[in-house]
Amino acid sequence: MPSHGPGHQALRRGRFSEPGRAYLVTTVTQGREPLFLDLNAARSVITELKRCQEQGDVESLAWVLMPDHLHWLFALAKAPSLSRVMQGFKSRSAIAVNRCLARQGKVWQSAYHDHGLRDDEDLRETARYVVANPLRAGLARSIGDYPHWDAVWLG
Repeated sequence: MPSHGPGHQALRRGRFSEPGRAYLVTTVTQGREPLFLDLNAARSVITELKRCQEQGDVESLAWVLMPDHLHWLFALAKAPSLSRVMQGFKSRSAIAVNRCLARQGKVWQSAYHDHGLRDDEDLRETARYVVANPLRAGLARSIGDYPHWDAVWLG
């Protein structure tokens, strides 16, 4: 079992899944390796994001795939739990990325950060913040110039 930092258990303590609640999840590649600079690797992750929606696990609201991490805003469906959604997504996407890049090994860090949005938090504002990440990182001048994002509100 890998050793985690002292804050790892604190991330898990008190976490529960609430069906219908919107969550903003951030997950990072192992060692912050910029695996998603490769277009095919990025597209394989995006395929798995869409699969989570198609299976009815989440209602995907907005996401952006950065070179070494993912920000994903979604509403959790009635079943499975947040941890099961993330475990399944990370497992399937890691297999796809490793196949695509003809590599082996971990793709994602084991932990992820999640924030359950409160009723008074604006989903559209949160979505705008998510998809603007490439602009803040200097990867694009406009969001239309960056290929790896989507939002249910276009505008």
